[in-house]
Amino acid sequence: MKKPIFVVHEHHATHLHWDLRLEMGGVLKSWAVPKEPPLKPDIKRLAIQVDDHDLSYADFEGEITEGYGKGTVKIWDKGTYNLVDKKESKIIVDFKGKKLKGEYVILKFKKAGEKNWLFFRKKE
Repeated sequence: MKKPIFVVHEHHATHLHWDLRLEMGGVLKSWAVPKEPPLKPDIKRLAIQVDDHDLSYADFEGEITEGYGKGTVKIWDKGTYNLVDKKESKIIVDFKGKKLKGEYVILKFKKAGEKNWLFFRKKE
């Protein structure tokens, strides 16, 4: 069975941010992360859920010339992952990337709106 992919795009738009994208259900579930994704435990990042993207977007690098998201996009990290656990408000994945390695948690902020999540690396 093929392992699902992930990609993190470094997106130089109006404000620099990183787009975390996980292959799930035939699309790339996506979150905008305002600061560089954490490589060590004890660093938590805000991750704002955004619209799903088509799987073909996983390989995109280049210039978005118009509209929302206008700016330069490059791949910051890419690889496969194992889904460790998935609930409505908590996703645990084991990344197999060049930069993101090991188990990470994406945890929904219940009191901070529907789109706000925390993204962090689990302690080993």
